[in-house]
Amino acid sequence: MQIIKDGLIVEDDWRHLADDETVPAAGRYTVSSQRWLAEHPSLASGPDELGLRLRGEDKLEDLADDLGYFALIVIEFPTMADGRGFTLARLLRERYGYRGEIRARGEYIRDQIFFMSRVGINAFQFGEEQSLESLLPALSEFTVRYQAAVDQPLPLYRRRG
Repeated sequence: MQIIKDGLIVEDDWRHLADDETVPAAGRYTVSSQRWLAEHPSLASGPDELGLRLRGEDKLEDLADDLGYFALIVIEFPTMADGRGFTLARLLRERYGYRGEIRARGEYIRDQIFFMSRVGINAFQFGEEQSLESLLPALSEFTVRYQAAVDQPLPLYRRRG
């Protein structure tokens, strides 16, 4: 499967494990936040690279001390109208200083991609029916950003000299 990551189409070699699935000793795997909280000690010494899957209702303060374990954080968007993932991404970047990959996965639309990138999401996973090539331009359709965000901390009026 391919994804968009940092503005490029790349192969995705991460596997997303169900909560009852055994974690292999090697590879790149994501686990749910619930599983991480329940099995933290054994998972921390598990695969080559570990990722975390977050849902809108997850509390980042419960996971803040553990963010360094994760090379990838996947934010699940259950519906395109659920904006909690935007908040999670911005908090991960600004409050908790997370610098790894943050990936959007689930039900969202092309029109949201640019705004997702502004809050710190740098990778996008779509269903097989989507043409990734047709989605890439959504990352750069707006050339002027008035408001401050993760990608530009100064609002436009402060950037003008």
